[in-house]
Amino acid sequence: MENSIIYQKDACPINCVNDLLSRKWVFGIMKDLFAGKKHFNEFKADKPNLSNVVLSDTLKYLENKELISKNVIEDGTKRTVEYFLTEKGRKMNKILYEMVIFGLYELEGDLRDEEFKEEIKKGYEEILL
Repeated sequence: MENSIIYQKDACPINCVNDLLSRKWVFGIMKDLFAGKKHFNEFKADKPNLSNVVLSDTLKYLENKELISKNVIEDGTKRTVEYFLTEKGRKMNKILYEMVIFGLYELEGDLRDEEFKEEIKKGYEEILL
């Protein structure tokens, strides 16, 4: 007899994680947060196709999912917003790292130079592990 619970959308952990992370730009923003970026313009810097509206919506989405938090700093007339990974968000490090490893070693792409792959892997190890 098969266990029907794994086919129920809300009960399947894979479906739940997929729903959480299937939004465009989520992984890129999470990677940036692990790398130490914390300001709106830093997230946009290497993503020319990311609009301000989409970035703002994605940051709100991640905040609502409790993966990130924001800190608003008021300094007279200047207002600065910084984003940080929450404890829950930091737990995504292993997921992101395994994606890096799979992408480097299992997907054919432009990364055929083994030495360069190792360099990339070490860089991600520094920010994710």
